[in-house]
Amino acid sequence: MSIRSTKETNVMATSGATMLKSVACAGGAAVITVTFIHPMDVVKTRLQVSGGEGSRDYKALGLGGSVRVIAAEEGVSAFWKGINAAWLRESSYTSLRLGLYAPIKEIVGSESFLQKFTSGALAGAIGSLAGNPFDVLKTRMMAAEGKEPPAIGAAAKELFREQGLGGFYRGLEANVARAMVLNATKMSCYDVIKGNIKASGKIPDGIPTQFCSAFGAGFFMACTVAPFDMVRTRLMNQPPDAKLYSGAIDCVMKITAAEGPQGFYRGFIPIWMRFAPTTCIQLIIFEQLQALAGLKGV
Repeated sequence: MSIRSTKETNVMATSGATMLKSVACAGGAAVITVTFIHPMDVVKTRLQVSGGEGSRDYKALGLGGSVRVIAAEEGVSAFWKGINAAWLRESSYTSLRLGLYAPIKEIVGSESFLQKFTSGALAGAIGSLAGNPFDVLKTRMMAAEGKEPPAIGAAAKELFREQGLGGFYRGLEANVARAMVLNATKMSCYDVIKGNIKASGKIPDGIPTQFCSAFGAGFFMACTVAPFDMVRTRLMNQPPDAKLYSGAIDCVMKITAAEGPQGFYRGFIPIWMRFAPTTCIQLIIFEQLQALAGLKGV
């Protein structure tokens, strides 16, 4: 083997190891974060599927009322329904969409906001394809009312029996679109805000800068992702014997006709309340784990 071939092989091996470390750090940060944030996701999901066939009208109860009713009727543990599916989702979906951002950015480029946005969108799409089955299970388990939390194995068997393998990919188009917008907004805004803060020199480097950058990115995420989140949740939670929407476009049209544009922002406060701490905790932990692994931060 020539010296050049050996060097190229070593570079590829180093790049592959770096990518795997980045994905592992992202997965660790995501699993830790979702454990604390999951209750807000449960409440958000209940609000979004509110008033559907056989379900309570949580929209009429509001945020505070929904929390009180869920706690009183189902117990505090209900706020962690679907957490095992959420762990699986985060270890697949989020590990890829966060961990692949930097490697993809090296290929696409990082000079402009558009390049960073594109890198985030591509990483989000890859992660969404891997995590969609767990996302469907998580959504169904969180929406399930009753004191006894559904087991992930039983939920998976029931879904497969009712809808086959395709059931695990219900809402895929909406989920991929959401993931692309979410990750593109999250990573590009975080990247740009962090760069501007560092350039200003007004906030100490490290965790203070990471926190402010993530907090700003979380707000923009909530604004851009809420409509996609609504469509995805509605598609994933359709009853198997009464298909309400034929696809993402049909869902958008029916929500607009029945609820108006504001219908896409139902549950916005829980989305924002979830995104803000999630983004801050997740990206700070991600950056700390990357530093421990000897990797360069975002």
